[in-house]
Amino acid sequence: MSTEPETTEDAEPGTPTGGAQTGAAEEDAAGSGEVPEAEVTEGEAIPSGEAPAAEGTEGDAAASGELSAAEAELRAQRAERERIEQRKAEKKTPIEAGTKLSGKAADLLAAVRAVESGEKPVATVFEDPEPAPRRSAPEPVRRPQPEAAEAVAASTAPAPSAVQAVRQVLGAGGAPEALAPQVAAALGEGADELLRADPWQLLRVAAVRPEQADGFARALLGDECAPDDERRGRAVTVWLLEQAALAGHTALEMPALLAALAQRGVPDPDSAVQDAIAEGDALVFQDALEDTGAAPARTGEEGTEEDEERPVRVLVGLERYALAEESLADGLARLVNSAPKQDGSAEDWERAAAAAQGSTGELLRAVAAHGLVLHTGGEASLTEPAALLTAAHTLGLRAWAATHGPIGRTRFAALLHWSKTGSGTPSTDTRSPGAHSPVATVAGLLSGTEGPGRDADGALDLDLLVILDAPQLDVETAALLTESLPDGARLVLAGDPGVLWSVGPGRVFADLLAARICPQVASRQPDPGPLGELVSGIGIGELNQVQAPGKEVVIVPVRDAGEAVHRTVQLVVDSVPRAIGVPAEETQVITPGHGGAVGTRALNAALKERLNPGPGRFGGFDPGDRIVHSPVPGRALPGRVVKADAEGLHLSCEGEDVVVPKERVEQSVRHGWALTAHQAVGSRWPAVVVVLPGDAAQALSRPWVYTAFGRADRHLSVVHGVEQALARAVAEVPAKPRTTRLPVLLAPQISG
Repeated sequence: MSTEPETTEDAEPGTPTGGAQTGAAEEDAAGSGEVPEAEVTEGEAIPSGEAPAAEGTEGDAAASGELSAAEAELRAQRAERERIEQRKAEKKTPIEAGTKLSGKAADLLAAVRAVESGEKPVATVFEDPEPAPRRSAPEPVRRPQPEAAEAVAASTAPAPSAVQAVRQVLGAGGAPEALAPQVAAALGEGADELLRADPWQLLRVAAVRPEQADGFARALLGDECAPDDERRGRAVTVWLLEQAALAGHTALEMPALLAALAQRGVPDPDSAVQDAIAEGDALVFQDALEDTGAAPARTGEEGTEEDEERPVRVLVGLERYALAEESLADGLARLVNSAPKQDGSAEDWERAAAAAQGSTGELLRAVAAHGLVLHTGGEASLTEPAALLTAAHTLGLRAWAATHGPIGRTRFAALLHWSKTGSGTPSTDTRSPGAHSPVATVAGLLSGTEGPGRDADGALDLDLLVILDAPQLDVETAALLTESLPDGARLVLAGDPGVLWSVGPGRVFADLLAARICPQVASRQPDPGPLGELVSGIGIGELNQVQAPGKEVVIVPVRDAGEAVHRTVQLVVDSVPRAIGVPAEETQVITPGHGGAVGTRALNAALKERLNPGPGRFGGFDPGDRIVHSPVPGRALPGRVVKADAEGLHLSCEGEDVVVPKERVEQSVRHGWALTAHQAVGSRWPAVVVVLPGDAAQALSRPWVYTAFGRADRHLSVVHGVEQALARAVAEVPAKPRTTRLPVLLAPQISG
């Protein structure tokens, strides 16, 4: 029976120029024209066809002459510091406000609210950023008991008097006074005085762009406002580094930063960077380009010509990510260089490894002898970490696993229960994994709301920690995890290297795989069936046709955005439940972005109208609505609305009761029938409908397609309108590079 619905009514007209946003940046992409119907038969994967030549990418490398000039500027920092201190002393008196803005202040407020609601992305500069605004994570410093991110956010709320003072400054500059709470929170104590002295500090607020901050500065400073103002140069430098972090970089190479500053109208980019460094707004690094472990360091002579001419790359980054990356490198080196605690004899470990089969035995032997182990594989490979956890408990170890999200947690807990009981097949009931399963989410583990708790020294009370969905670890979260491990503990990072990287900056799992500082165990268990065959091919850059006799893979060609929405709703509401037997509540829609005619907002509105119509009295939500809750940026918790009352919106997220205050609903809760691939990573559903409208072609990459298609357990429908762009993306568009320092920081710390 076909799952492709028979169209018996005209599809609702779409907006051909609306387009989906990029999956990595969640930007609203604009397209035009109708896309011809793809000639693909249902039950087959999309044929690869001929793909056009790969598009060029911007290189990050710079000429050696540029690096030398940058180094010369860096050596002049000491002289510059005195000049900066002089100017700071001269600016201590308040600056009188100038004239009002001539433009509409509402434009600035609308831009900020659009980013908070997901309607528009934070501005990007270097490449497409990840689909989340700035990530709020604790600083990577050693603390006995890290607080939950929600508690930290609540404790740092600005005082009403501070908000009122900032509101007056914003009004004087013609900026929306409604931004006052955000500005006060971003700038901290004395925010009003800081804003008067340096209006460009408004760039600290997400979604504010340099041109908008320039208008605010002109209104406050009047004739004193100039493009070459050093305050503007510093603020734009920090803003660019924040934009780079949203794109996944932990630092930027100096030539790339200077070029970006010039594009933003900074007359003297070199001075702007030096000022930011002198003020402590940014840090500078000189990383050796050659392998630091290739030869022993020279002794006896200092400052030799060879040392001075050693090739380096000059990087600039924000302190929070620099500290996190350095802390992470220290923690990983501690695990690699120290012997793990001897819980269970070598004979016991070898006996358990011998009883296991294939790569499971390899994993057990590696964990027995090493403090850090990497494990790679797809969904089927999860049986191996489950077997490891079971064996560790048998040997008397306090072993825990942590997943990226609650759906992954319940799935792995059920798999772990299967591995304990030894039944022939994994349990398909992921809703009752057992209340006492040693599986937590990463956020819950760090906050103390889940997991084994902390010992007297503040370390996690465990001997073995297995982190699943490891590609989703950003540098700050990974640093907190490694800092929290006690001496002698073992850490296993397991995940599928083909999926999308973390929302936050860094590429921890990929950097460790490339560094080869610890054992790596690749699972030899392929994902089964037509879906496994399709996704495995995508992982190596091949979009193959697969035989799908049970309608495991179905292609639904569409011509335009309106038809894409119409067919998607038909699939979820009628075709998949009728032909496949998967109800609508277990079918997940995945689309490249939030905006556009076929983004998550448009699809969620259409699906709500069919599946749970209602007045939306509480912030657009009704009891029974399927939602995704983001307690902090970068985290996505699928769930449902239970009710709404004076306390707020009551949600059920994977069995956990959550109450979202009324004032937080708009910015932290969205409808969840349709998600982006980044929101869906780490979770799986019985059926998935991936929507690829014609104007989504530029959003596609191999990791995006691999992630979206790989979320399906039993059935995958592809609403396809991108013609050969899908095959081209799989074959030619890999993950976008990220600039990180982790491999360089690790190299000198690893013995041997």
